[in-house]
Amino acid sequence: MLTVSEAPDDGRPTTNDASPAADDSPNSADPADEEGTASDLPDDVEALTDEVEALREEVDGLKAEREELNERLLRKAAELENVRRRMDREKKRRHVAGKETVLESMLEVLDDFERSLDAAQDLDVSEDPESAYETLKGGVEMVYRKFQDQLQSLGVEPIEAEGQPFDEQLHEAMMRQPSDDVEPGNVLQEVQKGYTMGDRVLRHSRVVVAAEPSESGSAADSA
Repeated sequence: MLTVSEAPDDGRPTTNDASPAADDSPNSADPADEEGTASDLPDDVEALTDEVEALREEVDGLKAEREELNERLLRKAAELENVRRRMDREKKRRHVAGKETVLESMLEVLDDFERSLDAAQDLDVSEDPESAYETLKGGVEMVYRKFQDQLQSLGVEPIEAEGQPFDEQLHEAMMRQPSDDVEPGNVLQEVQKGYTMGDRVLRHSRVVVAAEPSESGSAADSA
């Protein structure tokens, strides 16, 4: 901006230049620096783009791996369920087959019992009761032996009790009774026979346990 000041003594006007001086502030941008920063940006953007793309591919790979693992787990679960169902069917089949085997052997014993009952009815009208009785007795004994044979074929054995030391794993004490003939703590009498099948006790033997002669027997006393 030009201003006209008062004229000097020589009469000529003086002109003052009010325009600002060149800005030497350190904040002013250097065109050369701007060009250098701009030239670096494309490389940084490209690197970031590559990194993002790599991460995206990694995520896609993890998703695919997860889906594959889920499919494997579902297949394994289905296989286990099929195995469980097959085992259940096989267990039921064996259970039914086992019952059939036992019942088949029992049916033969039932037939023998029916014949023994017929013989008992004939005893009432027999002209020789003694002979009919012996026939009936022999038939019953035969049925008993046959029944024992069938039990043995199934692995069922009677438990030895009388005279044996009391064993709570095999025997159930009903009472204690003094005895001079049996050692105290041994089985004096078998009330009900027990049976085992292999290592398993099907039924404990109910027994009377011998006590010292001075002791009094009582159904409430336990061995």
